[in-house]
Amino acid sequence: QLQASGGGLVQAGGSLRLSCAASGFTLDHYAIGWFRQAPGKEREFLASMISNGLTNYADSVKGRFAISRDIRKKTVYLQMNNLTAEDTAVYYCNIRGARIGDKWGQGTQVTVSS
Repeated sequence: QLQASGGGLVQAGGSLRLSCAASGFTLDHYAIGWFRQAPGKEREFLASMISNGLTNYADSVKGRFAISRDIRKKTVYLQMNNLTAEDTAVYYCNIRGARIGDKWGQGTQVTVSS
């Protein structure tokens, strides 16, 4: 089960840290990721980390967002800095593996006021 949290209302230029509690998963066995979906738009890839810790970011968030994991706490994080109104969306965490397929959290709303 994936449980995302940490969303909210923030002013442009501010920061938020999203968390995703991944109960039942050993995080270094899977690829983990963050996506977002704005109203009227398709779900968009933001960041990922594979089992060995290698990360990848979408160009739109590179240098502003950072994905991390705490294996002991079974939690995935997305640190978001220098937020803009264009970052307003519902944010989803994802875990992917050959045996489990794609697992999604319920999403957490991030609203950036300009």
